[in-house]
Amino acid sequence: MLKVDKLCAGYGRSAVLQGLSLEVAKGTVVALIGANGAGKTTAMRAISGLIRPSAGQVLLDGCAIQGVDASAIANLGLAHVPEGRHVFGPLSVEDNLLLGAYTRLPRMFGYAKRAKPDLERAYALFPRLAERRGQAAGTLSGGEQQMLAIARGLMAAPKVMLLDEPSMGLAPVIVEEVFATLARLKAAGITLLLVEQFARSALEIADYAYVMERGRVVLAATPEQLRRDDAVLKAYLG
Repeated sequence: MLKVDKLCAGYGRSAVLQGLSLEVAKGTVVALIGANGAGKTTAMRAISGLIRPSAGQVLLDGCAIQGVDASAIANLGLAHVPEGRHVFGPLSVEDNLLLGAYTRLPRMFGYAKRAKPDLERAYALFPRLAERRGQAAGTLSGGEQQMLAIARGLMAAPKVMLLDEPSMGLAPVIVEEVFATLARLKAAGITLLLVEQFARSALEIADYAYVMERGRVVLAATPEQLRRDDAVLKAYLG
């Protein structure tokens, strides 16, 4: 569903990605792990079009998307939930969700009616959001805002979701809730590429994983294989 081949990208004269290659099969969860500064967030931004790659290729369901504007990539079926959540604070929970479906629903007449099944699905996955549907998003807790950011991405009915550090800045008990949510997404067959600081937790739900160092993949294996790798255990799993 998603294939990245020898991708290079960075910021100005600073090259971060040095030929990144990875694949995400349909219906799987793939974890991208590595130390701070390895280039994980840059990889997500380059894949989703937030920064323009200098070389390499990105294929989404067989369609080349490298160098395409982020809005067009979103329309093609890739949803990026960035680190930091970035919900629209003054808007209600439900309005935030509706914005996630904006690109694929009628601009004027019939919008609410067409969006109703997607809203019901989001509320089924995230019952707490249903309880707070009329509440301003900026007044939610950090964990609730993360749930809202993920649900908003799902409203776009994406082929692939990129989740960048969904547990960042959250209390341990809320982190457990977030990973329980990710497990539900996996059970629902959502295709995910996950960047996560808690590598052990990420590997618990992943089908496959890539380890990044200095802008490139240095190891690719199943979670079970990584757990048996002494170097990975020492560096990332404690």
